[in-house]
Amino acid sequence: MSYVDGFVVAVPKQNIEAYKAFSATTGAIWKGYGAKEYVECLADDVPYGEVTSFPRAVQAKDDEIVVFSWIVYESRAARDEIMSKVMADPRLQGDEWKAIFDGKRMIFGGFAPFLRL
Repeated sequence: MSYVDGFVVAVPKQNIEAYKAFSATTGAIWKGYGAKEYVECLADDVPYGEVTSFPRAVQAKDDEIVVFSWIVYESRAARDEIMSKVMADPRLQGDEWKAIFDGKRMIFGGFAPFLRL
């Protein structure tokens, strides 16, 4: 079965277009190295929970929108190989992203799917 990396980040609303352009570039890089799918989603129905929620998880401010993303790979081994290539890619070595969103508030992790309908 496939393997999935998931991400949640808060992006200032004024930077959404820059984030979309940045994501198009990074998504093409991931796909170029073999990722099966690269998806970015803007929050549309994401309430601020009393105890926990997507906005709380990334400490989203009033002028920010939550972005939920995932990347699908053939397997964990493929993910590890692709990730090492992506992280070494010279197109991603700059700090452009720091002007777009706060990476310190990003949450991410790898997940092994157990059900796909």
